[in-house]
Amino acid sequence: MLDSIRVRLTLWYTLVLALVLVFLAASTYFLYGRSLAQRTDSSIVELSQAFATTFRAELSDAPGTEAPKSAAREAMLEHRFRGTLFALLDSNGNVLESSLDLPPTPDVRIDHADELLDSIRDFASRANSDPASMRTLRGGRGGFRACARHIATSNGNYTLVALQSLHSQMESLEDIRDTFYWAIPIALVLASVGGYFLARQSLAPVAAMASQARTMGAANLHDRLAIKNSRDELGQLTLSFNQLLERLEASFEQQRRFVADASHELRTPVAILRGEAEVTLAREDRSPAEYRETLAILRDESQRLAHIVEDLFTLTRADAGQYPLNLREAYLDELAAQALVRARSLAAAKNITLKPNLESDLPIIADEALLGRMLLNLLDNAIKYSPRDTAVELSCTRASNHYLIRVADQGQGITPDLQPRIFERFFRADKSRARVETETGGAGLGLSIALWIAEAHNGRLELTRSDANGSVFTVTLPAPRNRPAIDNS
Repeated sequence: MLDSIRVRLTLWYTLVLALVLVFLAASTYFLYGRSLAQRTDSSIVELSQAFATTFRAELSDAPGTEAPKSAAREAMLEHRFRGTLFALLDSNGNVLESSLDLPPTPDVRIDHADELLDSIRDFASRANSDPASMRTLRGGRGGFRACARHIATSNGNYTLVALQSLHSQMESLEDIRDTFYWAIPIALVLASVGGYFLARQSLAPVAAMASQARTMGAANLHDRLAIKNSRDELGQLTLSFNQLLERLEASFEQQRRFVADASHELRTPVAILRGEAEVTLAREDRSPAEYRETLAILRDESQRLAHIVEDLFTLTRADAGQYPLNLREAYLDELAAQALVRARSLAAAKNITLKPNLESDLPIIADEALLGRMLLNLLDNAIKYSPRDTAVELSCTRASNHYLIRVADQGQGITPDLQPRIFERFFRADKSRARVETETGGAGLGLSIALWIAEAHNGRLELTRSDANGSVFTVTLPAPRNRPAIDNS
């Protein structure tokens, strides 16, 4: 068997790799253990310094004979960290206060507190005059790293002993050892098997893959490398490369959809601004009140235009349920009326009549901007797919403990096979709903945004009817049980 070059190469490769792995494992374990010990010492020294500062501050604010004990307790509560204990001793070696008198912190379990206190007293009595003396004490799980510090105050001299549990440090080292115990043999076995098969095969498949990969670009990201054997290393490499191509293709598609999303969202406010300006400039005999009303609409839509740009970048947070809602007390009928005012220029462009059917006094607790956006999206969708010289109706009614918002158009409807997909993001039903003008075709985001807004308010949006006579979208929103006190001042 040793006459085979494949076997000899595999054995030499495995031996050299084993020596390297053992050396690296030993070096890593040693360096990591020393680093942990240094970080523990540095941490406990800094913690003792902070404790001493806090103790002096608390002592100056707490006069009386019990001031040192009270100040020590307050400092211990303030510096109560995981796996940390404190003990404050007076000049006679008596323990004034210790963390053992407090509820134990996580990762600290002491079975014999008296023995630990004896060790603390002995360590404090032997501590030299250095700013911080270090020692490892027995007790608990894994022992403690102790630091003794002398504190001189106007009330007397004290010795602080800060202890850091070594349990987590020992667990970390044990985890590293256990990992090395099974990781090194597994690595050697895998390396031996991989080296044996690599020695048997040529690198011709790699050259073929490289040649095919050089021909790929943004125009043909849908192409994939051929996988001859998905179980070997080259097959896994090819599979990983194909997955990378899939992610790149998805990224390009997401970017394209984002551009379409932005164009759809920005088109509506721009059209309103342009429509209001054209209507205002078409007549010279308008009253000042009419000019002010138009200017107010232009101002509101310009603000909304700026907000849409920011909203597009927060769409991902909305999908993840992390979009913050600015809930306020408002009236749903007023929001619907405002949406009708904003949509009137869009309707005027196609000579479409907007028919309001709004019940009065419909209080609701919601995000006004988002609800207004939902209503405008539904109106925009209805106007967009309605023939000229027709009507679009917006109704808001209360039914029991919820509100019903219906937007009805007189378009050609949506075919049954496309109705289940109407709320999908970036989906457009242009094939089933004729477009009077080419620019009316949206990016397919308006209904999906409206659906998200309804669901964000614990409601739902449904396509309740769609046939040759038109379509009806219905929004169901929960109504407040108790009438909110709304301040319109």
